[in-house]
Amino acid sequence: MLASSSKITLDLQSNQLETQISIKPDVQSRDVDFSEILNAIQEIAKDMNIYFDELEGVNSPSKDDDSLLHHGNLTSTSDDASRLETAGEGVPDKNKSNGLYFRDGKCRIDYILVYRKSSPLTEKREVFERNIRAEGLQMEKESSLTNSDIIFVKLHAPWEVLGRYAEVMNVRMPFRRKIYYLHRRHKFMNRIERQISRFRGWLPRKPMRLDKETLPDLEENDCYTAPFSQQRIHHFIIHNKDTFFSNATRSRIVHHILQRVKYEEGKNKIGLNRLLTNGSYEAAFPLHEGSYRSKNSIRNHGAENHRHLLYECWASWGVWYKYQPLDLVRRYFGEKIGLYFAWLGWYTGMLFPAAFIGLFVFLYGVTTLNHCQVSKEVCQATDIIMCPICDKYCPFVRLSDSCVYAKVTHLFDNGATVFFAVFMAVWATVFLEFWKRRRAVIAYDWDLIDWEEEEEEIRPQFEAKYSKKERMNPISGKPEPYQAFADKCSRLIVSASGIFFMICVVIAAVFGIVIYRVVTVSTFAAFKWALIRNNSQVATTGTAVCINFCIIMLLNVLYEKVALLLTNLEQPRTESEWENSFTLKMFLFQFVNLNSSTFYINYFCFFKPLNFLFTLQCHPSGCLIDLCMQMGIIMVLKQTWNNFMELGYPLIQNWWTRRKLHQEHGSQRKTSFPQWEKDYNLQPMNAYGLFDEYLEMILQFGFTTIFVAAFPLAPLLALLNNIIEIRLDAYKFVTQWRRPLASRAKDIGIWYGILEGIGILSVITNAFVVAVTSDFIPRLVYAYKYGPCAGQGEAGQKCMVGYVNASLSVFLVSDFENRSEPTSNGSEFSGSPLKYCRYRDYRDPPHSPVPYGYTLQFWHVLAARLAFIIVFEHLVFCIKHLISYLIPDLPKDLRDRMRREKYLIQEMMYEAELERLQKERKERKKNGKSHHNEWP
Repeated sequence: MLASSSKITLDLQSNQLETQISIKPDVQSRDVDFSEILNAIQEIAKDMNIYFDELEGVNSPSKDDDSLLHHGNLTSTSDDASRLETAGEGVPDKNKSNGLYFRDGKCRIDYILVYRKSSPLTEKREVFERNIRAEGLQMEKESSLTNSDIIFVKLHAPWEVLGRYAEVMNVRMPFRRKIYYLHRRHKFMNRIERQISRFRGWLPRKPMRLDKETLPDLEENDCYTAPFSQQRIHHFIIHNKDTFFSNATRSRIVHHILQRVKYEEGKNKIGLNRLLTNGSYEAAFPLHEGSYRSKNSIRNHGAENHRHLLYECWASWGVWYKYQPLDLVRRYFGEKIGLYFAWLGWYTGMLFPAAFIGLFVFLYGVTTLNHCQVSKEVCQATDIIMCPICDKYCPFVRLSDSCVYAKVTHLFDNGATVFFAVFMAVWATVFLEFWKRRRAVIAYDWDLIDWEEEEEEIRPQFEAKYSKKERMNPISGKPEPYQAFADKCSRLIVSASGIFFMICVVIAAVFGIVIYRVVTVSTFAAFKWALIRNNSQVATTGTAVCINFCIIMLLNVLYEKVALLLTNLEQPRTESEWENSFTLKMFLFQFVNLNSSTFYINYFCFFKPLNFLFTLQCHPSGCLIDLCMQMGIIMVLKQTWNNFMELGYPLIQNWWTRRKLHQEHGSQRKTSFPQWEKDYNLQPMNAYGLFDEYLEMILQFGFTTIFVAAFPLAPLLALLNNIIEIRLDAYKFVTQWRRPLASRAKDIGIWYGILEGIGILSVITNAFVVAVTSDFIPRLVYAYKYGPCAGQGEAGQKCMVGYVNASLSVFLVSDFENRSEPTSNGSEFSGSPLKYCRYRDYRDPPHSPVPYGYTLQFWHVLAARLAFIIVFEHLVFCIKHLISYLIPDLPKDLRDRMRREKYLIQEMMYEAELERLQKERKERKKNGKSHHNEWP
């Protein structure tokens, strides 16, 4: 009898499922005892995690079977589980009760579907669930403990299903630990490093780094990875098949299957999303990994689960100063959410130098305040009477009354303002360039370099609209619905018209604010309270900003509905096209809505017709103080409101849900709720995904860069807000929201292009802020052309003597129109009616040949402003392009690591295959089998 390795194939005729089980080559005879065969089959089935209940589930009825439904029975076990227990495998009691496993305590729940018994769409759901079982997924059902109408469908993917679809989805898994090479260095360098390390021993440990003892060893970060293949399964590091695929990966695989399962006979009647849209299912989500709180300390007893670890090391307020555990965030929430927090952390880190320089500019203004010649002249100008700033009720005022505002203006408008404007324009470029490098490193560490998005499915709305016209897809070669070019263009034109109309609504709102300022300043000037009457312009500006903020928040609600309507009108083909179109519209609407009044103050306050010399003029100290107040108030209020809506609103909703459960079932029953019930009572993630989080930060980035020359403290406020924002978002994701599906992404998408556009716009706006809004250019022109140092090439404080008087024009009081003539004649200043008053402009006196015409100094200042804008923009753009050219998108060491890894992977795969072939050769030689003409 020839000695050979016998194979026994067990054909399981259950929905065309065939499992091949090979007996080890220690069987030396074909006359094998049947009991030995059964033992070998049972042992291998145990190793491969093949359960008989899976086979029964495939052959289970196609109805919405009540035999799968257990009314809140969390402790009972199935017959299969009891059979496995009798086979010698105990079922952990903890797994039965924590709500993360099936009733057998071994099959982990990978996905949850929720529906109501009262839902009329039963037939579609039955077909869908029957096809789910046909795909090999295991299923259990539980009724809700709080509402018997709610049914939870628990899904589990066995090893065979995970392996099959992981290969289809090209999921990269670890197969060999990384080898790190240390470069040889000179002895002198080694001595220096030893001395530095000895010196560092005296310094405190890096407080911002997380404690490595509390973080798990994430194996995939220290291993080379390759697309999973069942044929080469021996290459991969598999310690335990139950934990080889992470929970996030398992949920993603199950979601991939659910998106491709049919629920009705037809060409396109597939996918879970359509069933969620039509109400067949109420919710679908993966489970959180248990509770985020624990009675035991994480330092002494370790973390209960990854959710608990994320809460302690990331979402807790006590770690606000530490780095984020991005690898753990990515492992739990997926690459898309991980990239958002990586970008937010990088943006926050890059705000540190900007905040420091902005604070330095502000402190420079504080230290030079007593030496500022302009503010001194304003404070000492008791004999200069300024014209009223509104009709009738506004009185004549001394210029010295604006002493405080002149000093405050100097804090933001000083010699360092131009430097800070250039710095922030360059900073925006450096931030984006270094983010590209940082993204490349993250993409390498997270195996996103070679990842390509799958061919997206067509949106059901697009499919229903254009199902009659089809054409061949050039990629898949299959027929698909087609939108005619004329139809697409007409829809885009209508959408663009809607966008233009909404922008006109914003402009109308700004015009309304301008009218409010014109009317209200007169009201405040005639107010009974002396405090408001004496500070009428500040009160007008402050109330106008607050009203403008309220209008902004109300219009944002309207804009979201309009953007949704216009985007659906365009009928985008795929979900990514719909998301990009909606994102662009919402950003345009909210950007124009938030910054329109700021643009008005920055530009249009400067250009005034003769009839509105006083009505639209800024404060005697300049327009910059108005712009500073506008930015400061809106920025603080906007960020405060956003933080409340992001965290406060979900907290209130979840508190109300817990309160109702406590009233209905008592506090003791609440602790016994399974995990799926607890997660169902949490708030679902925003329907638009990370849109709101990105939009808030992008708008803040615009505030930080576009008008930053007028408000140098904007980066500091943004930094403080972002430190809070990171922990708020982390707390929200970990504790208040259901666990989102772990999605993959290579970058931050369309938001990067928007950031680049804001960076370009910031150069232009800051040039106009310095040239138009601030007094930098008029002072410079006066110092070099009209001041005491004219022609000497100097521009110090001594050269600014007489600047205030030179920047004010004379107005004849008798030239006031009847409707604008003030009620006061100014006799309280000199005992007799005033003949002349001053206003801020460069115009000829009333008795000149051309009364109130522009002076030569005005044209010099205007030419200098235009020249400065051109020179500033060209210089900064050249610096930006030079920086972009000098900073490569991919770090050199990363490029070398990628080449090295590619080479090592090829060598390792070759060595592993060679080792396998040699092992097979030895086994055949040992068994006496011929191996002539074999390689190697």
